[in-house]
Amino acid sequence: MSTRRKVSLITLGCARNEVDSEELAARIEDAGWDLADGADGADVVVVNTCGFIEAAKKDSIDTLLAAHDSGAKVVAAGCMAERYGRELAEALPEADAVIGFDDYLSIGDRLDDVMEGRAREAHAPRDRRTLLPISPVERSASAEGVAIPGHGPAGEAGDLPDGVAPASGPRVLRRRLGGGPVAPLKLASGCDRRCTFCAIPAFRGAYVSRPPAEVLEEARWLAGHGVRELVLVSENSTSYGKDLGDLRALEKLLPGLAAVDGIERVRVSYLQPAETRPGLIEAICGTPGVAPYFDLSFQHASGPVLRSMRRFGDRVRFLELLDQIRAQAPEAGVRSNFIVGFPGETEDDFEELAEFLSAARLDAVGVFGYSDEDGTEAAKLDGKVDPDEIARRVEELTELAEELTAQRAEDRVGSEIHVLLEDKVDDGFEGRAAHQAPEVDGTVLVRGEGLALGEIVAARVTGSEGVDLVADVS
Repeated sequence: MSTRRKVSLITLGCARNEVDSEELAARIEDAGWDLADGADGADVVVVNTCGFIEAAKKDSIDTLLAAHDSGAKVVAAGCMAERYGRELAEALPEADAVIGFDDYLSIGDRLDDVMEGRAREAHAPRDRRTLLPISPVERSASAEGVAIPGHGPAGEAGDLPDGVAPASGPRVLRRRLGGGPVAPLKLASGCDRRCTFCAIPAFRGAYVSRPPAEVLEEARWLAGHGVRELVLVSENSTSYGKDLGDLRALEKLLPGLAAVDGIERVRVSYLQPAETRPGLIEAICGTPGVAPYFDLSFQHASGPVLRSMRRFGDRVRFLELLDQIRAQAPEAGVRSNFIVGFPGETEDDFEELAEFLSAARLDAVGVFGYSDEDGTEAAKLDGKVDPDEIARRVEELTELAEELTAQRAEDRVGSEIHVLLEDKVDDGFEGRAAHQAPEVDGTVLVRGEGLALGEIVAARVTGSEGVDLVADVS
């Protein structure tokens, strides 16, 4: 019987956090701990929190409190812990430790401290945008001493534990926490953009690309663990390579990823419209094995509102971008998120956004009401919209988006799609077509004989319900 202590890892938030948790899991096992499936029976529960918006923060707090109720020691990690540090520790004495990203490298020691009751001062937040210089040459030379979640230190000595990577390599600092044929693969961490509503750069830091060779090695490792679809994630995938001195690094990387033995589909997420250049569109639409899928962060369609957000574009430019995409891949999937009620947003601005949605024919849409975020420029802007009016606009735009995306799904009836089968259900298999990303978009119910989990099959769409499709394999 194992005498190793047990840790349960709970991940909240985005796919980038999933990768961070799998890096933590590898380090935790390497430090002599076992991973538990749940809080029951665990000595310590580590909650990888999300600190993006108020709802995510509340979910993080509720999860930490529930972990405390299990009787295990509780450690707060992740974005909320990095962002608030001591403030969170003072407000939540139920947490036995609040750790920041710099603690990830020595997570085993921190867990030992918690188990032995050794008090350590909670992580002190700092503006991580100042930790790395902007110059690619300077950044490359200085990055070694900075802890960046999702980036394993180069040249780290020693073998990783069994199940993490073979002793002969590749040296992937990651331990899969779930199964299935889909996995996120992190391209970069941080963000150099300064959108006025967003606090992410302050606690995630400046944009740092992972070297292409490292990304390719991790892709091969994931393929060896049964992954068939890679979802490339970062705060802004269109910036990949700019700190490496190559603005076309993503276009060059995609064919290599698609050629990895065992990988059948590569999906790019988190694209900035203003940086989605023609060469990248061509690479996504024209590279075999890369899904013609565009996760475009429009956020709004009114020029004045976008300028106030310190973003670029407007309704006309965004529609032109969609025309460029569909000229190369008419059935390309497109999703986006939008903020309504931003300070200064007029009724005319809101109508401009509604008109854009009606013309854009998006496959999936997320609608969020604006709320002030600590430390952001937008929190100090004049022209705040009344909360009741924000709620009205959210409801109106959400209803419109649901109607339009359902129409878009109905337009696909009769077409042939290629579906990755992910779950067995009563009526067949549930999966996703090339125009559907995991969790955030719709799904496809596939019916037919001789089907197996993890394979990609061609099927004919026979029906739709909302954004979901029904398809038959002949």
